[in-house]
Amino acid sequence: MSIKVAIFEDNAKFLEALSIMVEGQAGLELTGSYIHTGDLILELEAAPPDVVLMDIGIAPINGIDATKLITAEFPGAKILIQTIFEDDDKVFAAICAGASGYVLKSYLPEALVASIIDISTGGSPMSPVIARKTLTLFRDHFHKADLVENYNLSKREKEILKYLVEGGSYKIVAQRCGIAFETVKTHIRKIYEKLHVASMSGAVAKAIRENLT
Repeated sequence: MSIKVAIFEDNAKFLEALSIMVEGQAGLELTGSYIHTGDLILELEAAPPDVVLMDIGIAPINGIDATKLITAEFPGAKILIQTIFEDDDKVFAAICAGASGYVLKSYLPEALVASIIDISTGGSPMSPVIARKTLTLFRDHFHKADLVENYNLSKREKEILKYLVEGGSYKIVAQRCGIAFETVKTHIRKIYEKLHVASMSGAVAKAIRENLT
């Protein structure tokens, strides 16, 4: 089954290049390419995607606010932010808004395709520089002393959560833990319940913020 991809990008030439890349890649299906976010909800309702490539600087609804809307209205869609910015505040805001991945537009096409596939199977792809910034941001903003709740995570759940924080996909977690893919999904559902979150990004953010791994 193909991974359905929608693209929101305000640069016409880059939008065309991304569209051609997706259409030419086996296993990916382009559901729509949009140069603005004025009709965001209607467009996604008409052709629901599995993965959304979102330009952070798009208008009239910027990529961060668009991510919040998509997360609320289409909880099954994974959002991969694309940007030319390495700005700390934007990285932090995008992740908190519900983005599952954050990559720079300088990413090579083959790396971007790999990120789309990874994010569709539960991974949290990030450009290396963004990953470093993210870890630094969370560690600077939050400290172990802030931990006030015991989530009663099992040893296995903590192990899986650690791999998720490191950006591992469900497949990678299954391989490292030596368990079945469906077993990983069951553990992750329980982790979500215990942490009171509804997404991978929410679980990872809380794990880093509260030093759960």
